[in-house]
Amino acid sequence: MGGELSGPDVTVDGASTDTRTLVGGQLFVPVVAARDGHDFIPAALAAGASAYLTARGPVGATAVVVDDTSRALWALGTHARGRLCDRVVAITGSVGKTTVKDLVAGGLAGRFTTHATRASYNNELGVPLTLLGAPNGVEAVVLELGARFPGDIAALVDLCRPAIGVITAIGTAHAAHLGGPAGVTREKGSLIDRLGPDGYAILNDVECGPDVRSRTEATIISFGTTSGDVRGMVVGRDDELRPTVRIDSPWGSGEVTLSVRGDHQAANAAAAVATAVCAGVDLEVALAGVASVEGSALRAEFWRAPSGLRVLNDSYNANPASVEAALRNLALVDAPRRVAVLGEMAELGEGSDDAHRRMGDLAASLGIEVVAVGGAPYGGTPAADLDRALELVDGLAPDSAVLLKASRSVGLDRLATSLREGVVAR
Repeated sequence: MGGELSGPDVTVDGASTDTRTLVGGQLFVPVVAARDGHDFIPAALAAGASAYLTARGPVGATAVVVDDTSRALWALGTHARGRLCDRVVAITGSVGKTTVKDLVAGGLAGRFTTHATRASYNNELGVPLTLLGAPNGVEAVVLELGARFPGDIAALVDLCRPAIGVITAIGTAHAAHLGGPAGVTREKGSLIDRLGPDGYAILNDVECGPDVRSRTEATIISFGTTSGDVRGMVVGRDDELRPTVRIDSPWGSGEVTLSVRGDHQAANAAAAVATAVCAGVDLEVALAGVASVEGSALRAEFWRAPSGLRVLNDSYNANPASVEAALRNLALVDAPRRVAVLGEMAELGEGSDDAHRRMGDLAASLGIEVVAVGGAPYGGTPAADLDRALELVDGLAPDSAVLLKASRSVGLDRLATSLREGVVAR
């Protein structure tokens, strides 16, 4: 790290940038952002941190003094990657990254000791933290890579050096920062630029065309629902939207009942199975592992509120592709009324208003009422804020179905908490 040690030698086990989730024995990395993490060093030590980085100067215990704590974390991540196995999978895309990451980890775990990105730790802080958290002797590592600006993916790929790269889909998420749809394609495609001829590129068959495929020397395995080398087709579903998917592949066929919800998971399952098999897992073992995965929080959760409402909580994030999938999932619920509480899809750039209106029109065509939070131009019934949205859904009859979907910045997860805890609108 180019730093200077202050205090006695200690052993650290992993690293954290957040005192709220820090585990005893970890290295605390204070990040300077909207809040200066240096202010939380005493709290980190109280929580059991073995040591900490600092660009200010030591305040006792064991510290490593560096010029820039974020750059030092990146250097540590590079060191950690050098100690890991070659079986590293990196996943990116405009939608589905976290779910595919979870499914791939499940598929690999049937044969290999596997370590994967926690939640959506997919940026310049989260990826090195994930690498640092990998236990000794791990046999497979699954990383989620996100991008907001040009060059983000290439830098993360240089850090994690994957043998398998997965592109789930290419859409318009973060198009405002990446230079429009063409910029999104360039950025996501950079995942496979550095894969060698011994690697595998697992690509969405519809959205990764010749312009993407020509960028890699790796063996290409495509996936999809109606086309691709590995295909996932929904052949049934239960009352809670968990699909049974038939997987057809060059290695054989089989059916899997998923724990994650929604028909759109068929393509995600196909991507995960393809990845696991290319990494050395038998097809049957991969199918069983994918079936066991529950998925991450705030993504297509389906539960009943104390009021009797059935809530499809997909509030983690939103872009046109994921909103469309969520609306189509809601349309499958047998309910006296179906209401979509929709907030802004952020960072879409030019055409943002049209994208919102298209989703509003789609909802209407599916017989779904829309509550549009915070002025998002979906049409439907406006709700100035979350309190007003709660009022509008509070009086719905039991067994009605409500979808919560918006970009993370809208905070619809707070509305989900209110519904789950039975909070009554004032």
